[in-house]
Amino acid sequence: MTEVRKIILEDHEMPTQWYNLAADIDVPPYMSPEGAVPPEAWAPVFPMNLVEQEYSKERWIDIPEGVQELLKLWRPSPLHRAFNLEKALGTPAKIYYKNESVSPAGSHKPNTAVAQAWYNKKFGIKKLTTETGAGQWGSALSFACALVDLECKVFMVRISFDQKPFRKLMMQTWGGRCVASPSQETKAGRAMLEKDPDTPGSLGMAISEAIEAAVTDPTGETRYSLGSVTNFVCLHQTIIGLETKKQLKKAGIKKPDIIIGCAGGGSNFAGLSFPFVYDKIHGADIEIIPVEPYSCPTLTKGPYVYDHGDSAKMVPLVAMFSLGHNFVPPPIHAGGLRYHGMSPLVSKAVIDGLMTPKALHQLECYKAGLLFAKTEGIIPAPETTHAIAEAIIQAKKAKEEGKEKVIVFNFSGHGLMDLAGYDKYLAGQLSDYKLPDETIRENLKEIEDYPKPQY
Repeated sequence: MTEVRKIILEDHEMPTQWYNLAADIDVPPYMSPEGAVPPEAWAPVFPMNLVEQEYSKERWIDIPEGVQELLKLWRPSPLHRAFNLEKALGTPAKIYYKNESVSPAGSHKPNTAVAQAWYNKKFGIKKLTTETGAGQWGSALSFACALVDLECKVFMVRISFDQKPFRKLMMQTWGGRCVASPSQETKAGRAMLEKDPDTPGSLGMAISEAIEAAVTDPTGETRYSLGSVTNFVCLHQTIIGLETKKQLKKAGIKKPDIIIGCAGGGSNFAGLSFPFVYDKIHGADIEIIPVEPYSCPTLTKGPYVYDHGDSAKMVPLVAMFSLGHNFVPPPIHAGGLRYHGMSPLVSKAVIDGLMTPKALHQLECYKAGLLFAKTEGIIPAPETTHAIAEAIIQAKKAKEEGKEKVIVFNFSGHGLMDLAGYDKYLAGQLSDYKLPDETIRENLKEIEDYPKPQY
């Protein structure tokens, strides 16, 4: 009997509810000098229908039919068995990957982009602003805004703006306007450029600009949209893991042994892992691994603190692992993994012992990406290679132990717009970078006197 390479769900099998991990773990509240931040304080930033999701403790939240129809443009996404990769590694492990590269934007990002665009449209909003690192999120939101007829303005981290011109073209094709950040278009951007005219930028800086552009719109018709970190973004992404559960069941897999995803702000990792975290909370023996770059080791070297989510300190304090809101990461090519903080839900799950974070160097990840491309055919995004590299490590470990483990990782996006990074890797022009401990300590000095998360 031939084993199935792709496990497919029909449209009617797509989940109709999202899973909310906030129902099952306690996360410290957002804080301001006045105390815990109430939902209404977010009104100038997000539409209140999304704020309700951010604060919700309901375990299951219905996916509106309008959002379901938008998602069905590409969902359910396939779950692949990586037979060729297994053979190349000589491992007894079964390796599965959830292929999120099939979305129109080429990544997992549209899962929340179309939801956010739909909820904003329902709330009467006319224009969205956002930030983007590698350009995946900016592309996804531009695509989503085109579907529901919203304007979209994207502040793109300058180093990625320069490295990834085709991401800008994708945004423009879908009607989005892309601006290099920091820019002259906001007060925050001008201040950052005055401080360092040659800065490569950071997601923290771009977030500050996008929020300022939203909250200073005198018409009140603009809101900010975020591609990672927040509870409602992680909520929308759980469709990945919920579909994966159904597909594993179809493949005759009772439970996976290892769940892996790359982690920057936490969205794609949360999307795959949170439904399995639910199982782990209820007794399942599953190892859940978020993988990040050594050059931006938020989970593996950052402390669990209250910190700002943006460089200009425009948003409240968030309980999370952080390298400091002033952190400017080295310009590695995995631009989507360069954020200084981590999702509050992912952070608390690590604190609770539900996840085991890892950090890897970019050369090892690119090597893994090439092996995957040569065996499974798809060229992975630089971010995704981190998940692939860890899957390979775990598959080799299974070989050494002689165990038939089931490994599942999230193939968060393809790298067809990221070939400049592969070009530099193949030419031997990339190097590994390990963030010095003293740099982290220096970045965290400003928040030494901030309140500490109580958990």
